[in-house]
Amino acid sequence: MGSSGEPRSKRVMGTIKPLGIQLFECVRGGPLSFRSSQALVLVLTFLSYASYHATRKTTSIVKSVLDPKTANLGMLHWPSQQYLQDLQGAANNTALTSGWAPFNGDGGTALLGEIDLAFLGVYAIGMFFAGHLGDRVDLRILLTIGMVGTGLFTAAFGAGYWLNIHSFYYFLAVQMIAGLFQSTGWPSVVAVVGNWFGKSKRGLIMGIWNAHTSVGNISGSLIAAAMLKFGWSWSFAVPGAMIALVGLAVFLFLPVDPEVIEIEDDRHVRDYEKNDTDVPLLEGRSDSRDEAVGFIQAWRIPGVAPFALCLFFCKLVAYTFLYWLPFYLSHTEIGGEYLSDSAAGVLSTLFDVGGVVGGILAGHISDRLDARALTAASFTFSAIPALFFYRIYGSISLTWNAALMLLTGVLVNGPYALITTAVSADLGTHSSLNGNSRALATVTAIIDGTGSIGAAVGPLLTGYISARSWSGVFTMLMVSALIAGLLLSRLVVAEISAKMEARRRTEPASDLPVSSLEEP
Repeated sequence: MGSSGEPRSKRVMGTIKPLGIQLFECVRGGPLSFRSSQALVLVLTFLSYASYHATRKTTSIVKSVLDPKTANLGMLHWPSQQYLQDLQGAANNTALTSGWAPFNGDGGTALLGEIDLAFLGVYAIGMFFAGHLGDRVDLRILLTIGMVGTGLFTAAFGAGYWLNIHSFYYFLAVQMIAGLFQSTGWPSVVAVVGNWFGKSKRGLIMGIWNAHTSVGNISGSLIAAAMLKFGWSWSFAVPGAMIALVGLAVFLFLPVDPEVIEIEDDRHVRDYEKNDTDVPLLEGRSDSRDEAVGFIQAWRIPGVAPFALCLFFCKLVAYTFLYWLPFYLSHTEIGGEYLSDSAAGVLSTLFDVGGVVGGILAGHISDRLDARALTAASFTFSAIPALFFYRIYGSISLTWNAALMLLTGVLVNGPYALITTAVSADLGTHSSLNGNSRALATVTAIIDGTGSIGAAVGPLLTGYISARSWSGVFTMLMVSALIAGLLLSRLVVAEISAKMEARRRTEPASDLPVSSLEEP
């Protein structure tokens, strides 16, 4: 963590102990332990980013309400007989099936795609600035501002229903500002977690922790679907209020660094250094931990560029599912029936359930193999046949659709979760930084910001391609998965070569001829 004589203000950039922790320690009569602080960090950052994704998911659920099924898409209305009877009331609400101008016209699908693009475009651009800022200011304050702002503008989108607003530019502007506030989330939470955990088991720990993405998507889907019967505005207002409340908890209790709660430096150093492992690409650390790393310097860290570009295509695939899967399900005949908007929203959560499994599995495998690139590439290549089978056989029955959706979620979200968590944290403490941990937010922002550009492109293209052919959309997704895997090919070769070389160096002497082992 640096020498004990290094000024604390220089390392922590004015960060103070959260008021909630001060009060707790005052009542308890003693400081939090290191392990308790780690648990607190994991819980708060988990809830924080889950709430970010819950607000982000609502748009995909409400999308089919804003833009009902129309004849020009060649789709039929869903029947009165539905698979999820508990949502019958929402499906029969005529206010939900008439659409909302300007999205219920012939170009409604394209307009929704443009709003997705605007949101994700601002999100991606804001990510670069947020990461750069996050290495220079109090991450707790930055995260709180982002969460409260996200809550306000998520609710503002839903307020368009109450205020009877039908201006496309109102919804566009609200989503763009919401995207800017959302961009503060990921660099902040990864940097905080990276400050508290070393490399050993980082893939597994962050794989489990990264379940917040899927938990947020699932909870956002269920809340938004449940609120539809009261009016689509509540599908935005309730998640918006939830994220603001979690933001308040973050402000009161989140310790961004061990020094903030005055845990001994040497104890944390021993924990961190004990957990370092030999990774061919992501290795080593030293003692200096001074200045925040510049944007260009962070791009030059070995491995950042290929992983960032790989994530571009991984997030293109993942976010196409995030924003369009409920719409696809309600517009596609499954077992001879069409699902309601609410039923499609609930069914789509299985993709996120698969994402939880995929993130944990990818993290665990990468820890065991000590090969992040090989693991990520294996998942992306495996996702190609999964996407193909889901498109071809997913319409046979609800059971087939659910099973294949679950499998696709595992393979699509596995590498996405691995790169945005363990890989970002590893690269943020790369040996070329001489142990400077204040590159974590910047490196995370570069990788996820680049990926978020792909996340903006995928839903936009889907808005146009889906009006002609959903098969065209799946072709785009399979090509993207292929490119994502190929971008890591050089790193995969390097990891395999390093493994083979290490094995040759450790071959037991017993493999030599017996005569060479015998003393003369």
